[in-house]
Amino acid sequence: MKSITLTGILLILFGAVMLAYQGFTYTKREKVLDLGPIEATKETRKTVPIPPIVGGLALASGVALVAVGARKG
Repeated sequence: MKSITLTGILLILFGAVMLAYQGFTYTKREKVLDLGPIEATKETRKTVPIPPIVGGLALASGVALVAVGARKG
């Protein structure tokens, strides 16, 4: 398989996943209090949004690369 076609397929998959999830969430732990053996932590959930246009662009670019790869081959 040509590398341009493989890159296109990966971009299509990546774009589809980005359109489906539109962001990711992670948990951050912070120390709030540390007094010898006593320790208090705080967990904060943060979300990083990914605009749908980014997923759409990745999907469209992948389709274009697959088309160019098929045309050359």
